[in-house]
Amino acid sequence: MSLRDRFMDELKAAMRAGEAARVSTLRMIQAKLKDTDIAARPGPPVDDAGIVAMLRGMAKSRAESVTMYRQGGREELAAKEEAEIAVIESFLPQQMDEAAMAAAIDAAIAEAGAASIKEMGKVMAVLRAKHAATLDMAKAGPMVKARLGG
Repeated sequence: MSLRDRFMDELKAAMRAGEAARVSTLRMIQAKLKDTDIAARPGPPVDDAGIVAMLRGMAKSRAESVTMYRQGGREELAAKEEAEIAVIESFLPQQMDEAAMAAAIDAAIAEAGAASIKEMGKVMAVLRAKHAATLDMAKAGPMVKARLGG
C-alpha cells in the first residue's frame, strides 16, 4: 500500500473515530503533499521516497516549533505540535539505532575507500544512496566525521 493510500485510509478511520486532532494533522499532510505535487510539475507526482522526505521536513519544523514554544512558556502549543509529530512519524520508516548506524557508516567508509576527513562527502553520498529513508543524516554526519578522524 502506498503512502498516499495510507493517508486516505487513516483519514477515514480517524473521521469515523471522531479523532479531531488526528483528522486535522492528516488533512495538513495531504495539503502539503498536494503542494509538493504541484511543485514537481510538469513531472510525475512525488513518489514514496519524496513523500518520506516531505514528512521528515514537516516533523523537523514542528520539533523546532516545540523548542520555541517551550522557551516562550507556551506548553499547550508545544503539546499540540508534539501530537502532530507523533501522527507524522507514524508514517515514517523506523529509524536505525546507534549500533546499526555505526555499522552502516563503517560499511560506507569501506565502500567509498575514504581515509581522511576530506573524503567525508563521498561517505555521506553512499549513506544517502543506501539508507536515506532509515538513517538520520544529521546524526550520521558527526559520526562519520569522528570515524574519519575529524
